[in-house]
Amino acid sequence: METGTGVKAAVSQAAWSAPDIIPSFSYQDAKAAIKFLANAFGFEVHAVYEGEGGTIDHAELRFGSGMIMLGTAHDRPDWPTHAPGQLGGSTGGTYVIVADPDAHFARAQAAGAEIVRGLVDESHGGRDYGARDPEGYLWSFGTYRPTAG
Repeated sequence: METGTGVKAAVSQAAWSAPDIIPSFSYQDAKAAIKFLANAFGFEVHAVYEGEGGTIDHAELRFGSGMIMLGTAHDRPDWPTHAPGQLGGSTGGTYVIVADPDAHFARAQAAGAEIVRGLVDESHGGRDYGARDPEGYLWSFGTYRPTAG
């Protein structure tokens, strides 16, 4: 599957280990979502497992030291999943830390991401912006990194 170019991970392949929390998303067109997330937001495709009829059973996309998982939305009785458009909107958002939010913003905008909140210097620290992907998930990208304690 061609996914476009991603950004290099912040850690080497040998040093990378799976994070303790991995957000998971369901898309009506998971193949298109993978391409969009790579092209617009810079995710690297780590693994894609296709199912019957061209669906995506499971995909893993990396960004720096983080990862997301996604697949095609379905109505299986044991674990039904839905995309935001099937529910009337997104029920949450994901914040991704980037080194240069201005450059990331320009990349996302050039790739057709819907910008829902322009670049802002936050009162609590950091600089970020918000975007919506083609299926309605909300994403924030910026420099804010909470401190422990």
